[in-house]
Amino acid sequence: MTTELSHIGGDGRAHMVDVSEKAATARVATARGRLICAAETVAIVRDGKAPKGAVITTAELAGIMGAKRTADLIPLCHPLALSKVEVRITAMDDGAGFDIEAVVKTTGPTGVEMEALTAVSVAGLALYDMLKAVDKTMRLEGIEVTSKSGGKSGDWPNKNAV
Repeated sequence: MTTELSHIGGDGRAHMVDVSEKAATARVATARGRLICAAETVAIVRDGKAPKGAVITTAELAGIMGAKRTADLIPLCHPLALSKVEVRITAMDDGAGFDIEAVVKTTGPTGVEMEALTAVSVAGLALYDMLKAVDKTMRLEGIEVTSKSGGKSGDWPNKNAV
């Protein structure tokens, strides 16, 4: 594991990493998280009775939009031309909430882990916003990168992912 922080210069100031010398490679990152809520909330969504309408579709679109805006939200992220963003929200089998997963792809000199994490986070926040009128107990949890590929470090499955 690297102990040097790449976003800190020799003078101790934050800076954007120079990736101009890095090769452009195909890169993919996946991330996931969960919105934990009451079983009744999941049922309302499944039955299409949420007060704000198409909850899942809207939250998935919000996640895609979030991935595209990552560089605007995270100060030292590089703006990337994303070639694919897919966000899927599914009800958990046990009825305890929703699983949120994002897959982000690009071809470039730096990875898309932050975009995948942002997609999951924004999708979860949108889901929360659309359901908060019916469930005050909700919480987002377990947001993590589950895999990445491409670049100098190659493929990386997160063996610690829950």
